[in-house]
Amino acid sequence: MADLPADAPVNRVLTRRMSALMVFGFLALVLVGYAAVRVMQRNEVHTRLVEHTYQVENAVLNVHRLVEQGETARRGYMLVPGRTGALANFQRIERQLPDAIARLERLTRDNPVQRRYHLGLRLQLASLAARRANTITLLGQGDRAGALRAFEDDAEIRTIVTIRNLLDRMGAVERRLMTHRDAELRASERAFYTIIILAGALLATVAVISLLTILSYTRDLSRSDEALRALNAGLEDMVVVRTADLTRANEEIQRFAYIVSHDLRSPLVNVMGFTAELETAASALRGLVARVEAEAPALADEEARLAANEDLPEAIGFIRASTQKMDRLINAILQLSRQGRRALTPEKIDVAALVRQIGDTLSHRLSETDTVLTVEADLPPVVSDRLALDQVLSNLIENAVKYLRSGVPGRITVSGRRERDRVVYIVRDNGRGIDPRDHARVFDLFRRSGAQDRPGEGIGLATVRALVFRLGGTIDVASTLGQGAAFTLSLPLVLLRQEPNS
Repeated sequence: MADLPADAPVNRVLTRRMSALMVFGFLALVLVGYAAVRVMQRNEVHTRLVEHTYQVENAVLNVHRLVEQGETARRGYMLVPGRTGALANFQRIERQLPDAIARLERLTRDNPVQRRYHLGLRLQLASLAARRANTITLLGQGDRAGALRAFEDDAEIRTIVTIRNLLDRMGAVERRLMTHRDAELRASERAFYTIIILAGALLATVAVISLLTILSYTRDLSRSDEALRALNAGLEDMVVVRTADLTRANEEIQRFAYIVSHDLRSPLVNVMGFTAELETAASALRGLVARVEAEAPALADEEARLAANEDLPEAIGFIRASTQKMDRLINAILQLSRQGRRALTPEKIDVAALVRQIGDTLSHRLSETDTVLTVEADLPPVVSDRLALDQVLSNLIENAVKYLRSGVPGRITVSGRRERDRVVYIVRDNGRGIDPRDHARVFDLFRRSGAQDRPGEGIGLATVRALVFRLGGTIDVASTLGQGAAFTLSLPLVLLRQEPNS
């Protein structure tokens, strides 16, 4: 223990150094990752642009091919007018050409230069289509000489040449773009590989420095190992002492609650007894006042009549109601104190069967309220105290029946699942729900939520929480007003045997 303060400054220096290296390495990884992502994004953009360029070039070549094939088919039909195959081929090409032009337009929509070329191309193709239709019509009419004159017209030749020039220019534009985009793609690839190499070198440097620092720190840790073991031993002793203190304090609280509630019962019994005597005396007094009013009305006093017939019975009623409430509260405190004093007896419990037994016990109330209790067949079993778990589930299910919404058939579902070394049970209902602001307070003693139109003193959920804590578990509630409530109970899969508090 004495050597620990001397080693502490060294440990702090090493810790700061390791923290700085970790932060530096983390920031380096973040920067490298960001740079790599940016480069990859640029590569994706350039790849898409290159692909787009190829698509435009293919579209230009396709239009060029269709125009030339159309001219060839028309020429063949003109040379031999009876060749129906040439005419059918020409008509097929004419049907394909609009789709090819539309695709070229879609692909070049983002390029102003190509849009201008495409506009001119459309005009020339429209002129060519009209001339083609004219020659086909003349041939159909048997005027082969006229069709040949129209075909050899200089204007038509200029149209064909213009279309070819426009398509060549569009192809040249895309080839220039391809050269530029290929260069950008290669530059992005070089940048990506450069970043990878720099990242590898940087991480290797950080790894070497971190390894050296860890080795130094490990040597320092081995020197302080004995001191830490001594400190841990001291801490364990402190924990044992503190746990014993807390246990004694808890036992004192339970004994105090038991003694106080037990001692309060004696004066309460006296008050209840004298209240009964007062009630008997008040009855005799009312009879006397009635006789005086009947036999000697002149002696009857209105104030005495009101005191005997109204004030005194009302006061006695208030006293009796207060003493009855006090008796219920004392019983609740006694019940809570006894729960902490009873020894828990763990045993394997079929929770599904236990819930069905609770449903059988409440069958009359369930049928009265048109409530259906559903138990999932795959409820996991648990090793716990049967009596305590029965009280917990009974209280939750009874509360669900008690706080149903008026006019709505009750639906209560008990489900469960296993989570490693714990089991979770959920009691869900479609009742009137609990205000989210009251989720914590409903588990406090004598605290209730919502309209106080149901019998009870606010001890049920407090007892449930106390029992659940003794079983080594937790309980939570999730609810919204008017939409029911769901109580989630988490318990250890196996409860260790406990000794009762003395």
